[in-house]
Amino acid sequence: MNLEEQIAKIVRSHGAEFYDAETVKENDQTIYRVYITQQGGVDLDTCAEISNDLSPLLDVHPPVSGNYYLEVSSPGIERTLKKPQHFQSAVGERVKLKISGGGKVKGIVESADDEGITLKTTEGEERYDYGEINKARTYFDWANEGK
Repeated sequence: MNLEEQIAKIVRSHGAEFYDAETVKENDQTIYRVYITQQGGVDLDTCAEISNDLSPLLDVHPPVSGNYYLEVSSPGIERTLKKPQHFQSAVGERVKLKISGGGKVKGIVESADDEGITLKTTEGEERYDYGEINKARTYFDWANEGK
């Protein structure tokens, strides 16, 4: 079992799902972020409990070399999509894509499978294989929120 599988097992024991992990540098500090999702939303208590349970695992199997801080949080309303399951969980949401060749596309995820996604755009339905997508992120239409 690799480290992400071990992390996912601990996260599931708290009724949440492992979404992703990343290592970032901020203000000369290394941060290892574990993103989780949960039906009804992620609360601070769940993040703290998962963090407490992950710490001993990460002490034995450090995710990065050197000193780091562990953060456990929700990926947020505007989140990066990397894995097929990320796209599958974003069906019905607005996304921005950067496509191979430099193009950019906005649309609503109509469907997603193991090979790619179908977007509803202003041009109609468009299909993209994951290999064509350089970067993907959900976005919230703040200008039309509540209308």
